[in-house]
Amino acid sequence: MPLTDRPLPPADADLRRRQGRAPARRGSRRFLGAFAIVAAALAALGLAGAAVTTAQGPRVTRVDVDPDAAVTASGSRIIFTTTQALDDIDPEQVTVTPSADFTVDTAGRSVGIRFTLPLWDETDYTVRIDGVTGRGGGSAATIEHSFTTPALTVYLLQRGADGDTVFRTGLAGKAAEPVFRHPHIEDFRATAGHLVFATVDDERSRLIVTDRDGASERELPLPGDGIVSGLQSADRGELIGYTFTDADLDGESGRDSALFTASLDDRAAGDPPLMIERPGGDSRVAEWRFVPDADALLMLTFDGALTLVASPGAGGTPGDPVALGAAVSIEDIARGSTVAIVDRADGPAAIDLTTAEESPLAATDPEHGQASSVLGLADGSTLRALSRLDPSGVTVEQTSVAVVSETGDDVRTVFTLGESDALLQVCLAPSNRYAAVVVAPGIVDNPYDGYLLPLPERVETHIVDLTSARETAALRGFDVSWCRTGPRS
Repeated sequence: MPLTDRPLPPADADLRRRQGRAPARRGSRRFLGAFAIVAAALAALGLAGAAVTTAQGPRVTRVDVDPDAAVTASGSRIIFTTTQALDDIDPEQVTVTPSADFTVDTAGRSVGIRFTLPLWDETDYTVRIDGVTGRGGGSAATIEHSFTTPALTVYLLQRGADGDTVFRTGLAGKAAEPVFRHPHIEDFRATAGHLVFATVDDERSRLIVTDRDGASERELPLPGDGIVSGLQSADRGELIGYTFTDADLDGESGRDSALFTASLDDRAAGDPPLMIERPGGDSRVAEWRFVPDADALLMLTFDGALTLVASPGAGGTPGDPVALGAAVSIEDIARGSTVAIVDRADGPAAIDLTTAEESPLAATDPEHGQASSVLGLADGSTLRALSRLDPSGVTVEQTSVAVVSETGDDVRTVFTLGESDALLQVCLAPSNRYAAVVVAPGIVDNPYDGYLLPLPERVETHIVDLTSARETAALRGFDVSWCRTGPRS
């Protein structure tokens, strides 16, 4: 019998199996040894990389900034994400060029710069942070990022004999694009995501909401059949407010100038508006304003009481009101601050709404005229419409719009009215860079229309750069979308 066909004894078979496994075990040991060497090498490289990273200081891995949002709304941010958890950044370490007010917050590997006001349009910005250190120690680093803001676009309302149109346009007034038409638009406002139009049909108000391009039209629920006035929008979020008067109002029943808020958020579609009431007093509202960057509003009721009220939006419950004394009118609440400018019986005053501390508004020299309206600027100065008075104190003519220093000593004229023109309104751009001056030219031969908010048939909006006092454009129409309220008739 050939040897290859002879069966092996059991002992030899075990030896053969052991001999077959021995190379595999030796290979496994070689693999494990090599793996351990590689793992150790990688660990060493990792430790070395970490040491190098720590030695180099934090490095930026990502920058998030939205230049479009930065020119339209306060509170926009630039966020730097780095390779290390960071020590807290002090505002003194941050430089914004050109200068802009900001706050700083540090969280883990990120640092955020929040701009108090919208940034200037068509401007190159650089944000630089010096002395950035990681929590694990190591070298300090400097991080920076540059970006360019876009040109501004605004919305503008034109009334006409054949119907009314809201246009979207640049500040130069070129390439104006119609976004919404209706036979009767009383007023409109813009939020970050929507436009809302107060229209009139059959002597009843309607609120129509669209996207910012005029699409996705829908109607907003009202408290009932009646008239909407004083339409406003909050600087942030999708909250609007208005006063409402019932159509069947009489001396016995009905709501008269009741203040309501509502959300334009698509998720709140169909939600009823929320009525804002002043417990223990008259709730009929003569004037009101949203407080910038706060869930609150300031209202002046028919009995002359000035009250600060929490504004939670539709579906919420207002908090306890804060009484701020008697007032004649509300002039403004400066963006980027909580300072309200109001007219008291003894003259205009500035009220800090966070502390209720009050100080009289600095007067200007009589040669400049008396202020007929006052808007607050973020730096403490004011933008005033000045009127010349006769010796008996009666207004002779409205003459100019001027930037007035906080002390009242420095008066810089930025716009002068024509002799036959009437001033209807002055509005500040959110960035404080521009003013919109609404004028009725040739007022003697410029008849008023028949709207609930009556205005001269010919109205112009002059856009003025406050830094240079240069007029950039004269646009036909009114209600530039940065105006917080409509003109006073």
